[in-house]
Amino acid sequence: MRTLDIGLAAHLAQSETTLCHCWKLTRGDGVVLGFTDHDRVLSFDGTDYTPANGLDGSEVPARLGAQVQTSEVLGVLSAEVISEDDILLGRYDGAQVQTWRVNWSDVSQRLLLRRDSIGEVVREDGVFRAELRSAQQGLNATHGRIYQSLCDARVGDARCGVTLAMPSLQGSATVTALDDPYRAVVTGLEGFAEGWFSFGTVLWSDGKRDGLSDAVVNHARLGSADVLAFSTRIGDWVAVGDTFGVTAGCDRRFSTCQAKFDNAVNFRGFPHIPGSDYVLRHPRNGDALDGRAVVP
Repeated sequence: MRTLDIGLAAHLAQSETTLCHCWKLTRGDGVVLGFTDHDRVLSFDGTDYTPANGLDGSEVPARLGAQVQTSEVLGVLSAEVISEDDILLGRYDGAQVQTWRVNWSDVSQRLLLRRDSIGEVVREDGVFRAELRSAQQGLNATHGRIYQSLCDARVGDARCGVTLAMPSLQGSATVTALDDPYRAVVTGLEGFAEGWFSFGTVLWSDGKRDGLSDAVVNHARLGSADVLAFSTRIGDWVAVGDTFGVTAGCDRRFSTCQAKFDNAVNFRGFPHIPGSDYVLRHPRNGDALDGRAVVP
């Protein structure tokens, strides 16, 4: 049960109220935006809530148990506030949203109604509609580990332990051409072996994708040119001359962990687990069944 501020409770008990909704939106890159369905700017806790191109919220059905509660907010696309480019680039994916009920005549009287994250965003006719998902959404995430031959750590994270800041594991490059929407021809990686940055990560340092990162699925060399293939479409947002930093990737195999990163001690997979085909044909006549590791 929510506990209301004494002033807000007294205001709600009146026959007439001056209430509105405010939304505080925090993107993954730290940008904070405030919106309100009131007709003037409201400010509290260091955030300005503007009515210009603001949001209009839908009704929120209450559900029992651990079901994910969803609602929607509707707003106008604006180059100054929420642009279509930013939505397409994924800058609002997973953004955190706080929904407040506020007495606009005295903003100290307010109540935090919900904390949500943005799910699907739909754009049509200059308007966007964003789905808000409650914290129960986190219960749908898969937790725990899977016994598999491949490593389940992300290269460079705390479980992996590799320091990607080493000069041998990072480079910088410039786009010189675009082969197609998923592949860029770059210069600046001539000192690295072909394939060194396959499964790596690019962090753009300028252009429309400035500050965004993309996964590299393949690093090839054609003549004197390096070609990076990406897992997502970049062609609409990258231009010749855009620069980026890139870190070495890992295909999560034990042999790669040992040879490329000298990090076998931190390998987070189970390389000696035989595959299903091997299991189905084992044991066979002549196999040594003396307790040693079964390695295909």
